[in-house]
Amino acid sequence: ELASGLTGEGRMAEPENIMRFIESDLLVSLPLSGIEVLVNAGPTYEAIDPVRFIGNRSSGKTGIALADEFASRGATVTLVLGPSSHQPKNKSVNVIHVESAQEMFDATVNSFANVDVAVLTAAVADYKPSHPSHEKIKKSDEELSLKLTKTKDILGHLGQIKSKQCLVGFALETNNATEYAIQKLNKKNLDMVVVNTTNASNPAFGSDYNEVSVIDKHNKITKFEFKSKLEIAKDLVNHICSYIGK
Repeated sequence: ELASGLTGEGRMAEPENIMRFIESDLLVSLPLSGIEVLVNAGPTYEAIDPVRFIGNRSSGKTGIALADEFASRGATVTLVLGPSSHQPKNKSVNVIHVESAQEMFDATVNSFANVDVAVLTAAVADYKPSHPSHEKIKKSDEELSLKLTKTKDILGHLGQIKSKQCLVGFALETNNATEYAIQKLNKKNLDMVVVNTTNASNPAFGSDYNEVSVIDKHNKITKFEFKSKLEIAKDLVNHICSYIGK
């Protein structure tokens, strides 16, 4: 007997099952359905002692916006995120939280093999303290010297091991931005590099706005006007989709 008073086959599926079916049906129709994307974002913190660290001003906003934009178009997205107060809005984004450059390296490399596109926006520390203290360093001498060791080059490593992946890097420069970005593009075997500068008129770090250019491996330069990072994410995803034929 059914709620209608009739007798026969019939029962409403559980609401969560209905939602999963609808979401799955909608995703199939989206342009990036079946595409796997890896994004890393945010800063890294390199411990000096249990209290202090070496870090940078990256907010992770651009990478998070890219992860959201890819996911909104149906891609399966993994976001490796350093310490940030911001989080993706799209609940389908798989977030892996990390803190140090080594953790960022491990999580990014481990997620790379099966993806179609990898966009590395993270501001990874170039150096880390060689021997971080296990206890808080007490303030005593007028000077404190730290010995630093180079961290692993995530982008360079992925450029060496990539096969089918479209690999996109970011270059933040204060001068000679295009020249340094092209060097990075070639040295690290990238498909394209996103160039942005930081100065008084374009702070980049922490801001909701930025101005970027994209250089691909054929040395074609595409410049985008100063706009919000959400709009930049749309432009960059459009550019990458065109590059991979989507």
